[in-house]
Amino acid sequence: MFSPVSSLLNIMIKYPFFSCPGFKVVVEEDSDAVLPCLISTKEDITGKLFDWKKDGQKEVFMYDSGLHYNNGRTGQDKQFKGRVSHFQDQLMNGNASIKIQNVKMADSGIYSCIFPRLQPSQTFNIQLVVEQLLRDRSGEIPAASPEPYITILDETEDGSLLQCKVRGASPEPKVEWQDSSGNILPAEEPQVSERGGRYYVTINTTVTKTGRYRCVVTQEEISHHTSAETFVFISGEISVLMFYSSNEFNSA
Repeated sequence: MFSPVSSLLNIMIKYPFFSCPGFKVVVEEDSDAVLPCLISTKEDITGKLFDWKKDGQKEVFMYDSGLHYNNGRTGQDKQFKGRVSHFQDQLMNGNASIKIQNVKMADSGIYSCIFPRLQPSQTFNIQLVVEQLLRDRSGEIPAASPEPYITILDETEDGSLLQCKVRGASPEPKVEWQDSSGNILPAEEPQVSERGGRYYVTINTTVTKTGRYRCVVTQEEISHHTSAETFVFISGEISVLMFYSSNEFNSA
């Protein structure tokens, strides 16, 4: 009977190193990525040559009988200097995998693990996908929104009117008010204007409880996220608390 597993084993026996089309490694930005590369015969490759390239051109990591980019070999692309290592103790098991530290969006691409001296030479291709995280990128991207500006427009015993302004952001940001627990607060319709491709946003909200409040700005297209926070004291809350405490005392 035909078995996909047995067919795969036959392929691995016939071709001790083979390419797996569509193999993908997905990691989050700023984490480490391990790209697997293993000879199925598990023969010792300590004395062999293997070469990792990105998109068929950039030199990522080369190992040749103990000499590699981390111990004196030259030629590594500057994008990967000091960030790529292999698993020395696994070479005896045919493991040519590498680890890329602190991955960035620019590291996404097709990586090839090449054994050029095998007869015939063999190549294993892997796609690395780096998922971008929402974070403050104002120091990296000129059009990213700066930290928003918060103003307390009005204060009464019963509440405070808060205003948040975002200036010169592109693309158009999403701006919202949140409480200290991250709950989105009801707010007035944002006032949005555009000048020279940059967006200016103003959004107001009224709060009635003492606490910390945050204006949050998000630009998902560029994975940018920033915020500002303020503390609001509502004096009427204390008066109400004292009123109830006094009533409880008098009725005791």
